[in-house]
Amino acid sequence: MRSVIQRVARASVTIGSQCKASIGQGLLVLVGIEEADNEEDVGWLSKKIAGLRIFDDGNGVMNRSILDTGGDILVVSQFTLMASYRKGNRPSYIRAAGHGTAIPLYESFCRSLSAATGKPVQTGEFGADMKVELLNDGPVTICMDTKNRE
Repeated sequence: MRSVIQRVARASVTIGSQCKASIGQGLLVLVGIEEADNEEDVGWLSKKIAGLRIFDDGNGVMNRSILDTGGDILVVSQFTLMASYRKGNRPSYIRAAGHGTAIPLYESFCRSLSAATGKPVQTGEFGADMKVELLNDGPVTICMDTKNRE
């Protein structure tokens, strides 16, 4: 699983003309899933994100996690994170998991992240054409890949 975690002042997802989800201060998490991913990846990534200390403490040092701040989380599926760009200029998405693998793992990740933080996680809609708006706070953006745990 690959993810892009952004510390945000606010974020939202709109589908068509309807706002599907919106959050205030917290994290926007874009997540891409490949066929080789499994529940172990889900557990590791959700715990890592919940504990990620990227919010300022009283001294202006990034020393607090989403658990400490009580902030919100918005998770958006994004298969393009699995893009391969080695050959030519048109990315290949062959590593991205099909719906049969990706949807259950995406839903499991959202549940796992909610359990790890003790509060509901807002989501986009898997496979939909979404408009994601955010106000990046910092900016702070972290990329994680469960295949690079070491």
